[in-house]
Amino acid sequence: MDDDDRPRPRGDNASRLTSESLDSYSQDELEYRISLLEAEIVRTRTHMEKAAAHRKAADALFAAKPGGATP
Repeated sequence: MDDDDRPRPRGDNASRLTSESLDSYSQDELEYRISLLEAEIVRTRTHMEKAAAHRKAADALFAAKPGGATP
C-alpha cells in the first residue's frame, strides 16, 4: 500500500491551525496568515481538480467498451 493511500493522522498541521490561539497576532500578521491560507486553498483545489481529471481519464481508459465483450 502506498503511503498516500493511508488516512492522515488526526493531529496533522491543518488540524492544529484550528486550535491555535490567535490572541498574540497583530492585524498585519493575521492578514498575512489569511493570505497564506487562501493561497493554500487555491493550491489544494488545483491539486484536487488535477487528481479528479487523472482519475476520470483512468476510468475512461479501463471502462468496458459499449457493446463489446469483456475478457
